[in-house]
Parts: sequence; structure tokens; C-alpha cells
Amino acid sequence: MTAAPTAVRITSIDDALEVAAQLSEEFAGDAARRDAERELPHAQIRQLAASGLLAVTVPRAYGGLDVPFEVVAEIFRLLAAGDPSIGQIPQSHFTFLEALRTQGSPDQQRFFYGEVLSGALLANAQSERGPHPINVDTTVLTRLGEDYVLSGRKFYSTGALFADWIMVRASLFEGPGTPDASTPKAVAFVPRDTEGLTIVDDWDGMGQRTTASGTVTLDHVVVPASSVVPYSPVFAGPNTYGSQAQLVHTAIDVGIATGALREAVVQAGRARPHFEANVARATDDPLLVQIAGEVTVTVRAAQALLSVAARAVDAARADTTDESTAIASIEVATAKVAAARAAVEAANVLFELGGTRSASGAANLSRYWRDARTHTLHDATRWKLQHIGRWTLDRTPPPRHGVI
Repeated sequence: MTAAPTAVRITSIDDALEVAAQLSEEFAGDAARRDAERELPHAQIRQLAASGLLAVTVPRAYGGLDVPFEVVAEIFRLLAAGDPSIGQIPQSHFTFLEALRTQGSPDQQRFFYGEVLSGALLANAQSERGPHPINVDTTVLTRLGEDYVLSGRKFYSTGALFADWIMVRASLFEGPGTPDASTPKAVAFVPRDTEGLTIVDDWDGMGQRTTASGTVTLDHVVVPASSVVPYSPVFAGPNTYGSQAQLVHTAIDVGIATGALREAVVQAGRARPHFEANVARATDDPLLVQIAGEVTVTVRAAQALLSVAARAVDAARADTTDESTAIASIEVATAKVAAARAAVEAANVLFELGGTRSASGAANLSRYWRDARTHTLHDATRWKLQHIGRWTLDRTPPPRHGVI
């Protein structure tokens, strides 16, 4: 496979955040129209890849900047504040780079980090549908001589339509029978133009409409052993794999909340005052001011908890123990609950502050609520509250498998 065009090399954290802020502003400019017309952001994703942001976690030994995850979280918050769909698309890119970092061989790391530094985008094919639990993969990798054959069907494959490499999580299985939760898993790195791999643009979600989170089918795809990275061993000991992935999703929710609050301020400035307030401007209505203050506290709290969680993840990455990784998971779970609430509340309050005109279909402000409600379905916050409560009451550690 030919690598993507060479990307810019970002050499400092300040530069990374500046680039993210600039792209966020650019992407926001046409986000409402793209959502309304379901115009997929191919050009914007290529722009993101060329910016160098996709390579910021590559280790320094391989030519990267290796930024802390507090920076990664802020990059995602900024991108999602501009366009939540674009913010969502690269999340699995960073998640599977972590699998490469912890489980890849030096040769695999050298090759795939090189691809990413050149601007390649990785995307996931891991979720499945069906009666089996979510921790069972019926997609299988079967030995074929020195290599493997990959067969199965994946859904919610966010970003796959834009990607250079598809990361397929599969069970290492020879049969007979079917895989179960105990079957070892691996991640296959598959070039998007591989024979037998089909990416279907059939995502019809009410929100995040331009993520192209559709179906990936794999029909006897041949995968060289050099492109298969172990997955199950990631969770054999204390790890930050799950907390890092959840931190990125948390940042997306906080980004949605940030963007919705920013738009709410704009709409409030255009709204007509209620006659009972006896004021010249809607923004002088004390009841509206109260609502604005309440939602600001909610959003600012979510932003602060995101930072706290990110620092806990970075601390656990620097000193990976049962205690540090448990704390990181709990901090991320706490931030995720707050972020989900903030995203939905800010998207709802937008209409309270904007009044009747904000419900105009042409303005397409409903996209904030639709994006928030869709993305906050990712990982049940009700279970995060269970883990948080048990940790609070008796220090019961959360599971290592990364679902919280």
C-alpha cells in the first residue's frame, strides 16, 4: 500500500494545540451544512491528516512528539467543538496506536509509526451486532500457513470510509464451534484497498451524521503475520488502554458541550426579550441570565474534570500500577458522566437561550443535541456510576478490560 502524502511534523505541544484550534475554527464554518446535507468530510479529514495532529502520540524514538494525553484530550475537545463528527472520526486511530505501542514488535512499530508520520489515518472495525455479548468477536483470524485469513462483519466502523488502514479486532480461532469471551483476540492492520474488504456507507444515525460509521465486511481477507498485533495481552496486567480510549470519548462530549454553549451565546444575542422581563435585550432578562449561568457551571465543570482525568491517565502511564490505573479509570469515568450530562444539557439550553427562532430547520441547531445524544450512548454511564460508587465506598477497583 502507498502511504498517504507526507504530513507536517509538529514539533511542540503549543504548535499542536494551535493547529487544533485553527482546524476547529475552519471545520466549524461549514459543519451545519455538511450535517444537513450529509456531505462526508473527505477533504477535511485529509486536511487533518496532513496537519500532523494524527502523529502527536508517536514515540520520540520513532520520530514523533509523544505528547501527554492531557494534550490529546484537548485536541479532541477543540475538534469536537468545531464539528463533532470530525472530532469522532480519528478517535480509534489513537486507541489502536496504543495497542501498537504496548503489543507491537519493533518492526511493526517502525513500519506503522512511519505510516502515521506520513499522514496515514487508522480507523476501527471492532463492534459487532448480534445476540452475543459485546466482549465476544465472531469475526475470526484463522491461520493460513505463515499468515492469516480474516472473515467476519463489523458495524459502527467510525472513520473506516476515510482511512488508509482498517484496524480489525478479531478472535484467533481455528474452530470447531464459535468464539466466546475467553477466545484470544488480535488486531489485524488491513489496507483499505485489500481484496475481500468492503466498506459500506450505511450509517443512518440521527446524530454525528457525517462520521460514516457504517459496515465493514471481510470475506477471506489474507493478512500477513507482520500485520497482526496481539490484543488480549493488553489487559493481562494493569493498563491505561481503556481509560485512554474513554478519555478521548469524554473529550468529544466536552467538545460538543463547549460548541453548544458557544452557539447558545450567539443565539441569545439574537433573541427577542420576553415582554414580562421589561428589558430591551433578551440577554438582560434575569431568568435567561440565570439559565446561562447554570449551564456555564455545568460545562466548565466538565472541562475541569476532563483535565483532572487526563492528568490521572498520564500519571498512570508514567507509573503503571494496579492503584494508578484504577485511579485513572475512576477519574475518567467521573469525567465521562459529567461530560455526557453537560453535552446534552448545553445542547438543550441552546434553545432556551435562543428562543423560537433557534428551532428553525434552516439553522440546523438541532445537530448539537443530535450529536450529543448519539455520542453519549457510547458506553453506558449507568455502569460508570456503579464503578465510581463502589470505588468511593470501599475502593473496589474497576475492571481492567477497558469498557469503563
